[in-house]
Amino acid sequence: MPAVVLVGPMGVGKSTVGRLLAERLGVGYRDTDDDIVAEQGRTISDIFMDEGEPAFRALEKRAVRDALAGHGGVLALGGGAILDPDTRALLAGHRVVYLSMDVDEAVRRTGLNVARPLLAVNPRKQWRELMEARRHLYEEVATAVVPTDGRTPEEVTRAALDALELEEA
Repeated sequence: MPAVVLVGPMGVGKSTVGRLLAERLGVGYRDTDDDIVAEQGRTISDIFMDEGEPAFRALEKRAVRDALAGHGGVLALGGGAILDPDTRALLAGHRVVYLSMDVDEAVRRTGLNVARPLLAVNPRKQWRELMEARRHLYEEVATAVVPTDGRTPEEVTRAALDALELEEA
């Protein structure tokens, strides 16, 4: 069982904070997006473009299931992993941290660029719509919500440890 599972929108810092959390807890780090890229031998964007979102979501669902079953450290999930009801059910009983941010922070961090396949047309508007559709799902699975706006990765990491009442290794 993972020590901590991180969820949240693209660009929120799950990978950066995940690595810091793993280091502080003395455990390994794993990212399901990295698992998918390694297995498929191509980028997430390429999978979206070549096969479409449903095919990617099926790969993501399997990657999350496998990681939840086989990883004992910090696990970061892709931004849309929580869309699947089976995945949300699998997260029950895990320590899940929802890393949140507002649209202005998303623009600052990512530029909401077109390398993000779900934000290719009108990035700011699409990001808001994605968050309207997903925020309640992130909150549903979360043990703790940690806002990242205006915080350094180190500050977010400390806030996550505090929220979960976890001690550093």
